[in-house]
Amino acid sequence: MIEPGKGTASNNLRTLGTLGRTGTVPLTLGVEEEFLLVDAHTFRVVPAAPLVIAAAEDLPHHVHAEGTRYQVEISTPVAESSAGLRAELAALRGTLARAARAHGCRLLASPSPVLAVDGPLHLTDDEPRQREQARRFGALTDTLVSCGRHVHIGTFDVDTAVAVSNRVRNWLPTLIALAANSPFWNGRDTGHASWRAMAWSSWPSAGLPPHFGSTAHYQRSVQILLGSGAALDTKMVYWDLRPSGRWPTLEFRAPDMSADIDTAVLQAELVRALVATALRELADHRPEPPVREDVLRLARWRAAHDGLEGFGLDPFTGTELPAADLAEALLDLVAPELAAAGDLDHAARTLSALLRDGSGAHRQRAAFARRRDLGDVLRHLLDATEVQ
Repeated sequence: MIEPGKGTASNNLRTLGTLGRTGTVPLTLGVEEEFLLVDAHTFRVVPAAPLVIAAAEDLPHHVHAEGTRYQVEISTPVAESSAGLRAELAALRGTLARAARAHGCRLLASPSPVLAVDGPLHLTDDEPRQREQARRFGALTDTLVSCGRHVHIGTFDVDTAVAVSNRVRNWLPTLIALAANSPFWNGRDTGHASWRAMAWSSWPSAGLPPHFGSTAHYQRSVQILLGSGAALDTKMVYWDLRPSGRWPTLEFRAPDMSADIDTAVLQAELVRALVATALRELADHRPEPPVREDVLRLARWRAAHDGLEGFGLDPFTGTELPAADLAEALLDLVAPELAAAGDLDHAARTLSALLRDGSGAHRQRAAFARRRDLGDVLRHLLDATEVQ
């Protein structure tokens, strides 16, 4: 366990550890969402990102290129409320969807292309870094044609981010199950609810973050990734959870991209409340519950395999439990912080709807089952992407 240190980190723990109770420094929210661009008629990915980004020129600070020319990314302004975050996501998605349609394609909020990608991969070829990545990592770059959602919670220094990471990482499998939305990949059912989580963890710098004994341990781990060749630079620290290399935030990278905005907001609400809970525990000098690394790795795989409809592993005991029970346990754990932030009603309603209607992966499979046509899956995702 990392005890609160001196100076900035301990100040953060005192002021941030009671989100909504003393009300002095609210934890902020920011979201990055990655989208695919698909042909409006064939639904296959198209390398139209430069055109679409140019058409969205009124959003120069919020629309960006991604690893391939099949993808675009939006980044929200910093928000203090989930309602404000939702409004920003809706506005950015709407602008980007219109820009896509202007160039004969549509915006697809899907972690995977669903259909196979034809021909050679179109990387973002104006980036020498992308070319070096392709040279060094070969076929691993095929997994770049996938989309996640990154939630940033801030603001605090790296000492605090590392201390919080150690406590909240145990819930990463449950967050993966809640967001599971990639059962289909390259034209087939993968047998997993989140194949993106499995494919992305094939990168040597990806997967669960280590448990860090100190900030120096974290920094050494990053340097080992760089020195070993597993990462070109700190942007390639692809752990499911990491102190951001660009902002004073803790960045949650595990969840799949989901088509509906309310699921996106739920993820942001839950992770902010998790961070607030961890800060409160640190301020109270509460010990971390012991978690075995092998159990946590298995819990991550089981979450990616079963999603929300199957079973998961309790990371604290290794016991097999319904994934829905683990999701409700997470909600119960962070309910006080959700209530303090004014998010409890929305989070409870959205989770209840997910448990009733099924995860994104479940709904994709239901769309496919009607006629066994992947086109129906893509139509379902496209329509959901554009509903605000």
